[in-house]
Amino acid sequence: MQTTTHFDVCIIGSGPGGYVAAIRAAQLGMSVAVVEKRGCFGGTCLNIGCIPSKAMLDSSEKYHTAGATFARHGIIADNLRIDLATMMSRKEKVVQTLVDGVAALLKSNHITTFSGIGRIASADTVTVLTPDGNISVHAGSIILATGSVPAQLPALPVDHELIVDSTDALSLDRVPRHLVVVGGGIIGVELASVWARLGAQTSIIEKMPQLAPGMDTQIARSLQRSLAGLGISMHLEAQVVECKRQAKTAVLQAKTKDGRIVDFPADKILIAVGRRPFTDGLGNDRVGIELNESTGRIMVDKGYQTSCRGVYAIGDLVHGPMLAHKAEDEGIAVAELLAGKPGHVNYDTIPSVIYTNPEVAYVGRTQEECRQQGIDYGAGIFHFKANGRALAADHADGFVKTLAERGSDRLLGVHIIGPNASELIVEAVTTMEYGGSAEDIARSVHAHPTYSEAVRESALAVDGRAIHAPPSNL
Repeated sequence: MQTTTHFDVCIIGSGPGGYVAAIRAAQLGMSVAVVEKRGCFGGTCLNIGCIPSKAMLDSSEKYHTAGATFARHGIIADNLRIDLATMMSRKEKVVQTLVDGVAALLKSNHITTFSGIGRIASADTVTVLTPDGNISVHAGSIILATGSVPAQLPALPVDHELIVDSTDALSLDRVPRHLVVVGGGIIGVELASVWARLGAQTSIIEKMPQLAPGMDTQIARSLQRSLAGLGISMHLEAQVVECKRQAKTAVLQAKTKDGRIVDFPADKILIAVGRRPFTDGLGNDRVGIELNESTGRIMVDKGYQTSCRGVYAIGDLVHGPMLAHKAEDEGIAVAELLAGKPGHVNYDTIPSVIYTNPEVAYVGRTQEECRQQGIDYGAGIFHFKANGRALAADHADGFVKTLAERGSDRLLGVHIIGPNASELIVEAVTTMEYGGSAEDIARSVHAHPTYSEAVRESALAVDGRAIHAPPSNL
């Protein structure tokens, strides 16, 4: 069967970048088609990434908190136990609710959807492969939003049983006795937290000198201490050497920075060494779309157009951090550019978050980057242990660090490890987006008692003016 349809825009992929681009394009009066191979909308983020991982992080944190801290609040929780099946069922319900919500949004915006594999046939045609035959979708513009998939280690091929990827690690049917996580980035750290809280003896092997490479070093060290408090052992600057497999277990060997070979017994090995752009079978070579040789990402211009005129790419397929909110903003920007509007993404103000406990969130430059770039800066730190709300809520671990340019006081970066860091970082993002200063935050009234007061005090501390703590000398 071969049918043909015509649209202003055809989007391949319905993850955060794809479905948001579709909705914005429809709002701007375009006829829009979305091609999705999964059978449900939302992409990796909603189905097997951001949302299910946060559901598991929340459930596991509740269990851990009940056992570790309830008693000091006068709450006695005897015979505490895990019902993992119920925990997984809740996670799936959360996912389904949001996936259904995306479907409803697409429908209410009169967006046509096709279930099948989308391939570029030409600069203005997408072929949708379905079990019932092919569909040719003609469009004035094509947006590629197929996202990414877990990167693999040739020495440790994923078998989805003993050696698993991040998707598998969100649906285990039992708590591992020994979990070894290869990779100490955001995904590895979050999933290590989930299973360590639920009782797994957990180790992280990371080849770089710190967790979450690229993050502020002081924050990374604090994160490492909090993970150690969960019983997670961390081995930095370590390289996997060999995996000696047995029936249902293995011994993973790694070489440490001092040259020792350390054995890690494991009944689950999680490969969390990052993600790669998913361009397999997309048809890039058919229309001459250029890829970056080292990263495999699609090369685009400032307007997200590929080397094939009329074909655009966003999200994990292109340069920049592999983050859902980055993909969403790029989707909006492309739709607006296609409508003749000034679509734009400010990559200097894209926040990153790690949903451990305490949470980590940051935006802008780190101290290390300021030094490398020769920027004269001031830094202020305020610890949550001096924050009334944090003490009252029993969430007093962590601190806020604010960096501002000397002379202009322009906000350069804010780094938070502490309660609700994922929400607190928005104040810094907004201030930076408007070219604001540390003084702008310091002079803004913050409600008391709130965690956000720590952000203000950190901004005050840049000039040694913190009210509730002595000045920091950094």
